[in-house]
Amino acid sequence: MSRIHLESHRTQHIGWLRAAVLGANDGIVSTASLIIGVAASSATQSAVLVAGVAGLVAGAMSMAAGEYVSVSSQSDTEQADVAREREELATDGAREAAELAGIYEQRGLDATLAKEVARQLMAKDAIGAHVRDELGISEVASAKPLQAAGYSAMAFTIGAGLPLLSAWLSPARLVAPVVGVTSLLFLVVLGGLAAYTGGAGILKGIWRVTFWGALAMAITAGVGLLFGAVG
Repeated sequence: MSRIHLESHRTQHIGWLRAAVLGANDGIVSTASLIIGVAASSATQSAVLVAGVAGLVAGAMSMAAGEYVSVSSQSDTEQADVAREREELATDGAREAAELAGIYEQRGLDATLAKEVARQLMAKDAIGAHVRDELGISEVASAKPLQAAGYSAMAFTIGAGLPLLSAWLSPARLVAPVVGVTSLLFLVVLGGLAAYTGGAGILKGIWRVTFWGALAMAITAGVGLLFGAVG
């Protein structure tokens, strides 16, 4: 009697988690850096907010377009490989069966069992067996352009909205430090949540997110101070 596999694995989150973390991180870091840089140049608070909103809109669209194009290219490559595999199965099924058996032998099965496993799997779903075990393409990890674009744009908008809200609520003379501190706190939370969802070490996740965010904001602040002094 067949059994239904009900276990949930973290690899099921790969597609949306990557896009969401990348989008939120980029939204926080790029918008906070932009706001801090403009504020450090002695711009008015209204000018800082306008720059922040413009950065949010442009960044969200850029993230969506970039993710869509990138993941679409991956999807095109996957589809081309699958089409080639279909053609090879149709023209030389015996060689493809031997190739699949060879893969199973390399994974530890003896030659007889490897051939039998390959035969049974190909009898049920030949292209599925080759796509999964020869090409390494699974349903979980396969490219989904629209999903990646949507998650990236949404996550960027949410991430960018946090430092923008901080800039709006803070006193005009404290925009840069308030945005810097709150954005680092946002990055700490993001890094911890991403690490927890992905099953990684939380402290490691926090460190690798906050370090680069702090560096970006510090460099942008320096640029803003330099242009402010020149002006």
